Amino acid sequence: MDTQNPNVPSHAHTPVTGKKHPNRRHPHTGLAHDHTRHTTRFTVIGNHLAQHQELSLLAIGLGVHIQSLPAGARVDIKSLAARFPEGTTRIAAALRELVAHGYLRRERERVPGGRIVTRTISCNQPGRRAEDTHAPVRRAHAPRKRTPAKPLPTVPAPACPSPTLLQQATDLLADLRRHDPRLFLSAHDTAHLAPGVAAWLERDLTPTAARHALTTDLPPQQLRRPAALLAHRLADRLPPPPPFRAPSPPPAVRHPFQTCDGCDRAFRAPAPGRCHDCEATGRPPA
Repeated sequence: MDTQNPNVPSHAHTPVTGKKHPNRRHPHTGLAHDHTRHTTRFTVIGNHLAQHQELSLLAIGLGVHIQSLPAGARVDIKSLAARFPEGTTRIAAALRELVAHGYLRRERERVPGGRIVTRTISCNQPGRRAEDTHAPVRRAHAPRKRTPAKPLPTVPAPACPSPTLLQQATDLLADLRRHDPRLFLSAHDTAHLAPGVAAWLERDLTPTAARHALTTDLPPQQLRRPAALLAHRLADRLPPPPPFRAPSPPPAVRHPFQTCDGCDRAFRAPAPGRCHDCEATGRPPA
């Protein structure tokens, strides 16, 4: 006996007759399937992804590829661009589509070493999580408690917080959004971070170098708390104090030439008078 197809319905549907049948116009054209049942190395993909009405073809294919990968596989833009020929720009756009429609989500977490990493999570059913099946049912009228935001990390403080130095640090922080729109800071966040930037500038670091250190190698996705990221960088990448430099001696003073009143010789002195020899011998002025 042949193997039964489990996809065949258990009962016959009411036949659609007449002009209402979808294939009535072209009974001998269209798609035909030649299926063989998979027993190993296969992935179950929902039609809501494979036949999505709004996703691009590249986003659908990329979503299917990501759902077929094992846990721990790298799905960043560079790794996917090295695997497929579409290039980083098109792959980044497809990833944004999958994020917008809920097939991907990114979560930031702190690893034991203190570093913040980004986890990419693939969702085969957008809007549902694996833990939702075990979560207790909440009452509709129970208000959800909002978790207060964590305080920003402590930043280094300058040894001499002069108003000019703090103003220079504030201007540098306010200008960061021109280099990366994600680094938009509130007035409260700027006031918290300004002493840390001032501590950098106090250590002979130029504003350009400080700006470059704060804005390079940022995560590619949207930043949830840019102020927290900058505070961590200000503390983690604090430059060392400048090397000790002994103060240079003052330049030697060269007095103008004067004519000695005793011997008519020229000598250097701040004012007219007698030379050293005439002063030593007590020679009277001429």
